[in-house]
Amino acid sequence: MTKTAALRTSGGRALVLAFLAAVIEGFDLQAAGVAVPKLAPAFGLTPPQIGLFLSSATFGLIFGSLSGGWIADTWGRRAGLVLSLLTFGVFSVATVFATSFEQLLVLRILTGVGLGGALPNLINIAAESVEPRRRGWAVSIMYAGVPLGGAIASGVATLGLHGGDWHMIFLVGGLMPLVLAPFVQLLLPPLAVARQKVSSATGGFAKLVAPESLVGTLFLWLAFFLGLMVVYVLLNWMPQLLVARGLEKSEASLVQLMFNVGGVAGSLIGGRIFDSARPIGPVLLAFAASAAALIMLGILPVALALMLVGGALVGAAILCMQAILYATAPQCYPFEVRGTGVGIAVAVGRLGSIAGPLFTGLLVARGATPTDVMFSLVPLTVLTGVFTVVLLFRRSRREAFA
Repeated sequence: MTKTAALRTSGGRALVLAFLAAVIEGFDLQAAGVAVPKLAPAFGLTPPQIGLFLSSATFGLIFGSLSGGWIADTWGRRAGLVLSLLTFGVFSVATVFATSFEQLLVLRILTGVGLGGALPNLINIAAESVEPRRRGWAVSIMYAGVPLGGAIASGVATLGLHGGDWHMIFLVGGLMPLVLAPFVQLLLPPLAVARQKVSSATGGFAKLVAPESLVGTLFLWLAFFLGLMVVYVLLNWMPQLLVARGLEKSEASLVQLMFNVGGVAGSLIGGRIFDSARPIGPVLLAFAASAAALIMLGILPVALALMLVGGALVGAAILCMQAILYATAPQCYPFEVRGTGVGIAVAVGRLGSIAGPLFTGLLVARGATPTDVMFSLVPLTVLTGVFTVVLLFRRSRREAFA
């Protein structure tokens, strides 16, 4: 086997492992939402307790993203991913044995730490498993696994495949990463970073905010914050907004399922756009399409067939946008601090995922209609696109003068 063929084979193996881990991550991210209709009455949870339980993993995700990126640079991508898989696998399984609300809360936060640590490692593994000209495609293949996993979780809930047993959701969600972790350890090609390159988290962070990197870092953080605001408003609020417009709950769940299915296709399209010879123009069009899709969903007549198509188109557009952003992040930093840089960017995005649903809650409390909410996401989407295009422009200038 030639050296090129060997590299292609090892890169393909790394990408398959990253994709499978992303599918599991997407499933586990939505596991709580799938389980809560049966879990809440079993524990006698009040609405505020349900809200706290559903949002608790997000706080873990922030800390996990920060630590996962640092581990990727210090001990290597493989160690970071394996540790993350073991963490959210063990604590997801432990959730099955919870006997109080407090235990549920702590275990969900710790599950979130593992889930948060996985994504920076997955982004870097995907980006580093192929040659530079195909990095967008590789990251998009990996990222397509997240909405696919979410679609599987939504399908399980819609079709009642879990038999109405909330324990089964967390058990399956926990066993899958535990099964995958040994395969990652044994089969993932070497992608580690030498320890001496990053002596400390503080040193890595200093490089991210050094004068030559500061503008790019700030723009990346803003893009991640605003982009995740939009994504999580749709993930958390779209079913309620659709019900408020006149759909049945079961119909709104189908639209949410189509959002995830469309997101898989959109992720793959985003990777192709990113890898094009002149990506700036197509990226601008992709973000414009995302804004247009949000407007469309806000004004569509309330008919299930139209809403299913609209949900799929919005999912495709918004997750295309997100895949482009995830493909952009590894390009912003040199190899030795890439894990830390991507990890912090993802953590800032998680702050956006908290702010987005809270922002929508305030709008709804003040009397905003579902159409108003959709329209409010348009400027956020446009700004995300502006920051992303600036980052791509900076990258093209670096390459031109290299």
